[in-house]
Amino acid sequence: MEPIQHQMMGYDRAITMFSPDGRLLQVEYAKRTVRLGNTAIGIVCKDGIILVTDKRLVDKLVVPDAIEKIFKIDDHMMSTAAGILSDARVLVERAQVKAQQHKVEYDSPVDNIVIVKDLCNLMQYTTQSGGLRPFGVSLLIAGIDETGMALFETDPTGLYYQYKATVIGEGETDIEEQLHKEYKDTMTMDEGLSLAIKMLKKALNNNFQPERIDAAIIPLSTKKMEKVSKEKIEKLIK
Repeated sequence: MEPIQHQMMGYDRAITMFSPDGRLLQVEYAKRTVRLGNTAIGIVCKDGIILVTDKRLVDKLVVPDAIEKIFKIDDHMMSTAAGILSDARVLVERAQVKAQQHKVEYDSPVDNIVIVKDLCNLMQYTTQSGGLRPFGVSLLIAGIDETGMALFETDPTGLYYQYKATVIGEGETDIEEQLHKEYKDTMTMDEGLSLAIKMLKKALNNNFQPERIDAAIIPLSTKKMEKVSKEKIEKLIK
């Protein structure tokens, strides 16, 4: 059945209504929103995990340093997103509270998977409840816990997958193809950052500027999130 027929027949008007061919159209629309979002890349390297994202400066009067696209969940865990970033902010704040509650209750850092499952449970709940809409956002959640390094990707359905390297947002199709070709388990964080920035530069083409890049790392040696400085980003671009 064609999309226009679905719309005429009203199957996309309620989140709880399946179309005759078994689809939840509002959830599919939410996924399209993610594909229109800023490009974000996550890579697990041999010495740590990196996240690199496009700040997407829409106004030259905006202060680039004031735009934050990579969020700290806890010392050992960080996240970035593509889609409706106000939705992402709500999910990240929930994750931050859960991480702190776990630390107070158990006197130890929360595991990555606990945070991922909690957020995905909420995202799934909004796909089956009348009066709500799905979260129009996908998250990349990177962290180092007792089980080691992990990079997860969530989507608006509430599904999550663990990746060695992945990308979300508008450049997804082209960059994913490049990751399949160029990613190696043995690459260092510097090599991973260079690769991610190179791919972002290619995706953004004439719109690329160093100020658009936001990047952060969690080294395996410290297990603590660090923002990558503007100077280092500019150095890696050259």
